[in-house]
Amino acid sequence: LPPKALRNLEQSFAEHMRAGLGAAGLGFGTLRSFATPRRLAVSVDALDCAQSQQSVEKRGPPLAIAFDAEGKPTRAAQAFAEGCGVSVESLGRTETSKGAWLHYRAEVAGQPAQDLLPGIVSDALAALPIPRRMRWGDGDTEFVRPVHWVVMLLGAEIVPGSILGVPASRHTRGHRFHAPEPVELQCAGDYLRVLATNRVIADFSERRERVKQLAEAAAGCVSGRAMIEADLLDEVTALVEWPVALTGRFDAAFLRLPEEVLIATLQGHQRYFPVRSGDGCLLPNFIATANIESRDPDQIRQGNERVILPRLSDAAFFWDQDRQASLESRLERLDSVVFQKGLGSLRERSVRVARLARGVAEKLGSAAAHAERAALLAKADLLTQMVGEFPELQGRMGYHYAKLDGEPAEVALAIEEQYLPRHAGDRLPASPTGRALSIADRADTLAGVFALGKRPSGAKDPFGLRRNALGLLRIMVEDRVDLDLPELLREAVALQPVHAKDPAALAGELFEFIMDRSRAYYLEGLAPDLPAGAISSDMFEAVRSRKTGSLVDFHARLLGVCAFMRLPEAESLAVANKRIANILRSANTDTVTVDPSLFGFSEEGALHKAVEKAAAAHRQHLQRRDYEQALCALAGLRSPVDDYFAAVLVMAEEAAVRSNRLAQLRRLQQLFLDVADLSCLTGSPN
Repeated sequence: LPPKALRNLEQSFAEHMRAGLGAAGLGFGTLRSFATPRRLAVSVDALDCAQSQQSVEKRGPPLAIAFDAEGKPTRAAQAFAEGCGVSVESLGRTETSKGAWLHYRAEVAGQPAQDLLPGIVSDALAALPIPRRMRWGDGDTEFVRPVHWVVMLLGAEIVPGSILGVPASRHTRGHRFHAPEPVELQCAGDYLRVLATNRVIADFSERRERVKQLAEAAAGCVSGRAMIEADLLDEVTALVEWPVALTGRFDAAFLRLPEEVLIATLQGHQRYFPVRSGDGCLLPNFIATANIESRDPDQIRQGNERVILPRLSDAAFFWDQDRQASLESRLERLDSVVFQKGLGSLRERSVRVARLARGVAEKLGSAAAHAERAALLAKADLLTQMVGEFPELQGRMGYHYAKLDGEPAEVALAIEEQYLPRHAGDRLPASPTGRALSIADRADTLAGVFALGKRPSGAKDPFGLRRNALGLLRIMVEDRVDLDLPELLREAVALQPVHAKDPAALAGELFEFIMDRSRAYYLEGLAPDLPAGAISSDMFEAVRSRKTGSLVDFHARLLGVCAFMRLPEAESLAVANKRIANILRSANTDTVTVDPSLFGFSEEGALHKAVEKAAAAHRQHLQRRDYEQALCALAGLRSPVDDYFAAVLVMAEEAAVRSNRLAQLRRLQQLFLDVADLSCLTGSPN
C-alpha cells in the first residue's frame, strides 16, 4: 500500500465502517483499525448479531387514485399491495392535510449481521480517498492495489461473501519473508496475537512507537540522538511490518556540505533518520529501518552504506559546481524561465517583487536597499543544480550561496525567509528584510493570478492562493506589521503585466479574499491571544464592517470586542446599538449636532452628559488603539441608555425635537462605531 497514504486510508476505513454499522442499525462496543504495508483491517467488539426489529411504513397512492368510482381497487392499489407483499384489503388508510392515502405498516425482523457486513465493508472500501484506482488481471474490480486475500469473521464464523472480487476466508498471511504461508484464524479475537506470532505488528501506533524506540536506541549506540520528524516516522512505519533498526555510517568528509543537504539526502531519498551529537552537530551516521530480522545484519548495513554513497557524492558534486557561479551571475538566465503565462519571466517577477519589497521596507523603517537586493536574488537559486535535485531546499540553498558570495547577512537570511511560513503552523520570517520580502512576494503572486482571472474555485487552488493569503495575514498580525494592506494590493496590481479593466476593483476583491481567509483564522482559534471559540462570526463581522486596512488594527479591534462581550453590560448595549441602527436607517439622517435646549426629559440630559464625558477619554483610547479600554469605558453608558429608551420617544411629532434626538443617537452610535459595529452582534456575550 502507498506509504504516504496508509494512515489516511486506515482512518478513513474505520470512519466509514463506523458510519456504515450505525446506518445499518448494528450496535457495537469499540472499533479499532489496523494498517501495515500489506493489510487494512478493523476489529469490532460486541457487535450486534442482527438488527433490532424494524418498523416499516410506506405510503401508497391517494384513495382517489387507488379506487375507481365503484370502490374497486385500481391497478395502482394492486401494484402497491404487491410491492408490500399483502392484499389490498389489509392495507390501512391515513389522513393528511392533503387528503387520504393507502398506507402500509408492519413490524419485520431485522437482518442478521452476517448478511449486512459484506455490503457495509464494500461501501466503506469504495469510499476511501484513493485518487487513482487500479485494475488487475482480467476483472473489473478496482482498488488502490491488487487484493490477494480477505479475512471476514463474525466471532468464529466466516462471513460469507466476496470483497473486491475475493471470497472471504479465515486465512491471513504473516510477514512476507518470515511467515509467508497462509495462517488460519480460529476466531476474530485472535487477529493481533496470531499476526504478532508471525512477525507482524498490525497496530500502526504501536509499530510507530516501536520504530521510534529502536531508532533512538540505535542512535544511542553511537553516542548520538536520532532526528525523528513526524512525517518521516509515519512513512517509515508504513513501509515495514516488523521494524529492525540498523546503524550505518558515511564518510565524515561529506560533513563539509551544508547539513540541510545531508539531511535531505538521508531523509528524502533513503528514509533514514540522521543522527546528531550531544552538542547538536550532525554525525556521519544514520539509522535505517529494515523490514526483516536478518541472520547477517552487517550485510544489510553495508548495503545501505553502499546505496547512500553515490547520493552523497552527487550532492557534493552539485555543491562544488554551484559555488563556481554567483547568484547574481544567474539572474540573466531567469529571463528564460517563465513564471506563469501572462505574468512574464522569473526575472521580471523578481523586479516587481523588488519594487514592492523596497516600498514595504521603507514603510516599516527597515533597510530598503537590502530588501530590494534580496528580492532580485531571491529566485536565482532555482537555477542551481542542488535545488534542481532537492526542490525542498529552495531558499535555504540561496542563503548559503548568498553568504559565500559575500552578500550582507540580512540579504542572505531574507532569501531563505521569503518562503516562510510554508504551511499552517510554520515559523514566520524573523528578520525585518525577510518579512518585507515575504509580504511582497505573496502580494505579487496574489495580484498576478487574480489579474489573470485564475481565482480559487471550490477545493481547487493550484496556485496556493489561500495559503499565500493566510501567510500574509499571519506575518502582519503575529509580527505586528502595521501596513495599509489595500494600498499594498493596489501597488501590486499596478505592477502586473496584465492590466485589469478596473485595478481598484481588483485590489478590493483581493482584500476581501484575504479577509475571507482571516475569518477562518480567527474563528478556528489560530490567532494569538484569541483561542478557539473566543471569536464568533458576528463579532468578526462587527469589526470587518469598519473597513480598517491594517490587519494589526483589525486584530486590536477584535481583542477589544472580545473583552467587551465578557462584560455584563455587553448584551444590553449590543441590543441598544441594533435598535439605534434600525431607527437611524429608517430616519435617513447624518446630523450629529445636539442642542441641549431642546431636551424635554431629564434622561436626555443625563445621556448627553454621559456621552460627552466618555468622548474625551474615548479619543485617547482610539489614538493608542486601546480598543478594549475604549469599549469597556463605553460599557458605563448602559444605565443612561436604558433609561433613555424607557422614557424618551425618539420619533417625536415636532421636527426639531425629533431631529435633535436622532442626532443624539447618531452621536452615541459613533462612539461605538469608532471600534466596531455592535449592531452586528446577534449572540449573547461569552
